[in-house]
Amino acid sequence: MVHWCHLRNRRQNIFTLTIWSRLKYTVFIYIYIQQTILSHLLSAHLLQEIRLLFSMQLCTTLTVLGLLVTGSWAQGLMPTIRLPPCDSPEAEAAALVAQDFLNAQHTHGYKHVLNQIDEFKIVSRPLQADTYHLELDFLETTCHVLDPTPVSLCPVRQKINTAIEADCDFVLANTTLGLSVVAFKCSTETESVDECLGCPQLIPLNDTDGIQLIKTSLDYFNKNNTLNTKFALLEIGRMGSQIVSGGPRYFAEYAIIGTNCTSQDDDICIPQNHAVAIHGLCLAEGSANGVDCKIFAPAQASNGTVPVQQLLHAHTFGPQHNPAIHDLKHHKLTALHDPSASGLLSAESIELMEVMPAAVGVPAAKEAPIVKREVAAPEAPAVDATVSEKATLLSEPILLAPVCPGKKKHF
Repeated sequence: MVHWCHLRNRRQNIFTLTIWSRLKYTVFIYIYIQQTILSHLLSAHLLQEIRLLFSMQLCTTLTVLGLLVTGSWAQGLMPTIRLPPCDSPEAEAAALVAQDFLNAQHTHGYKHVLNQIDEFKIVSRPLQADTYHLELDFLETTCHVLDPTPVSLCPVRQKINTAIEADCDFVLANTTLGLSVVAFKCSTETESVDECLGCPQLIPLNDTDGIQLIKTSLDYFNKNNTLNTKFALLEIGRMGSQIVSGGPRYFAEYAIIGTNCTSQDDDICIPQNHAVAIHGLCLAEGSANGVDCKIFAPAQASNGTVPVQQLLHAHTFGPQHNPAIHDLKHHKLTALHDPSASGLLSAESIELMEVMPAAVGVPAAKEAPIVKREVAAPEAPAVDATVSEKATLLSEPILLAPVCPGKKKHF
């Protein structure tokens, strides 16, 4: 690709020099005619024709030179696209920045962990920061977003428990300050085991029986915990049911928040501020006393140096929470986040599309920006030194290993 670009530029420079030489030669002839005796020997009509031909040729030559100059200037502004392997350290570093940003910007649902890098490209433009375009697959973990546990240590929810997968497109800017997220969009869907009879099934987050289980189990926890704090419902994470011999068995996961009440007998309780409140995640199964709650330390106590980020989606419900606003079976990530209205995720620009020929020797439909795919060729097999050079040239081309998508980290 680089050799072809140099060859094209060389041909363009030779053509420009040819046009320029022709222009100088034409001007010289015209001046010679005007300043010599030939102008007196030629008739006025013939001299007028010569002047007209000269004007037309001069106009054509200047037009061609203008197009060449404009084309060279536009080529200098054309973006360069680099396509590193999806499992390269550069791609992994950018994907982890996207993962941390995604988890930090949400206060509802669960943390998500990177599963696979589908696509990765770096777009470079003159006098601008490089932009990283990534297509990423995330999987939901069992850690709530308020859980201070690092996402790398959070268990991934398995398919048998109806896993949640998110397909996200990210755009990052690589500035002198490092990588930063410009925009992202995500679509969320469920992943479950096919034809699993008797497996737990998700039910809507406003299911009446599931909400009753949450209410009774939270009352039981408030009466029996030793934290000297009455907790209120913050949000419902997920609810499900499973058919057993005695009928449907319900389970629920829900987040709780500490209130200003210290006694179970207090009726009017106000949830505390998120910065100082105690949070937790409860899992209730079957009956009210089958509840287990994991309590988190207040956010300031875990790390007071972390700046508070803008929240994209937050819930503060308290005891008056009405789960009817979530007529869904699972939480979804932000569909589109583009605060600077960059438009980089609304539609792929034509100039950023990778245009490849349909077959060897068939040119592309139109000129595309310079695209460089970085590949790692597989180890070449040992070759007998006696094999002739002709036989080597006639051998089949070596197929390079695919560089994208990257390897799956989970399933």
